[in-house]
Amino acid sequence: MAGKETLRAGCKLARPVLSTDYCEAHRRVMSLYRAYYRFIPYIVKHFDIPKNEENCREKIREYFYRNACVTDLRVIDILVIKGFINLKEMTHMWQQKGHVMAHWHSTNEPKPCDFVGKFLANLD
Repeated sequence: MAGKETLRAGCKLARPVLSTDYCEAHRRVMSLYRAYYRFIPYIVKHFDIPKNEENCREKIREYFYRNACVTDLRVIDILVIKGFINLKEMTHMWQQKGHVMAHWHSTNEPKPCDFVGKFLANLD
């Protein structure tokens, strides 16, 4: 009897945050992506950043591709919620220029870990 209870307790399903399936989560991600794309001209104009719209598009694309391997629906939903919160802070001008410019740090390329990779990296 105790074995069934522990098995049942260990196999509880986590309730979804927002999305019930992957298609719905993908739809939310794409709506966030479109919202950022629509707001790019205002970011460049209102925050007076020294980047053009194409640089902003590349940076947004990089942020979304960084999390492309995430498959857990709950994690996807939390990332979408955080993205919408960040976008709302930008639209209401609650973030300052420094907050927006902090996203433009250089993209870190992973350093090679194996011997051949390190050797070839030093040849450049």
